[in-house]
Amino acid sequence: MVRRTKEEAQATRNKVLDAAEHVFYEKGVSRTTLADIAQAAGVTRGAIYWHFTNKSDLFNAMFDRSLLPLDELVESTLDGKKTDPLARLRELFIWCMCNITTDEQRRRVFDILFMKCEFVEEMGPVRERHQNNMRDGMERIERALRNAVEKQQLPAALDTRRAVIILHCMFTGILHDSLMLPDIVHPERDAEALIDACFDALRYSPALLATRGA
Repeated sequence: MVRRTKEEAQATRNKVLDAAEHVFYEKGVSRTTLADIAQAAGVTRGAIYWHFTNKSDLFNAMFDRSLLPLDELVESTLDGKKTDPLARLRELFIWCMCNITTDEQRRRVFDILFMKCEFVEEMGPVRERHQNNMRDGMERIERALRNAVEKQQLPAALDTRRAVIILHCMFTGILHDSLMLPDIVHPERDAEALIDACFDALRYSPALLATRGA
């Protein structure tokens, strides 16, 4: 038997991920089997198990493939040498909102995560990974907010823990609604104004000041 090259193995892996993305989107995650994905990819179930332990492992790999570029952009807001970290963070949020809803592949993946994935028992690892991603993302955004406070771009008394919670909730809510109601929430038209409103809350809301207590 001829040993597969790394390039062939990677090509098969990508083919499986692409097929999973489309089948999850069409059928929903819970109703999709590995046999469905194998058929769509034109491979055997054994080929899937060569690369992935189970459906949740495959789902996580599919999601991580879309999330990686966003992670790299978040890191760029954490450089303490940047003189305008808040502007960089604003640009990041606007870019994410527009890109996630206009890039066909990334939109499909987030649509699956938000609206076509039930966190039932077999998807427990997916839920745990998603929770960890959220915690990690919020921690890094809070570091960026502290950076902005140090640069006097946000109030010195800003409760950054509370601020990152409201910012994250507002952004994910906007993103969800832009996927669910694209006729009402249109990223190219609304992204800047909506994100600016979120950041204005950080600047001016008394409820986000540490002096208001825990």
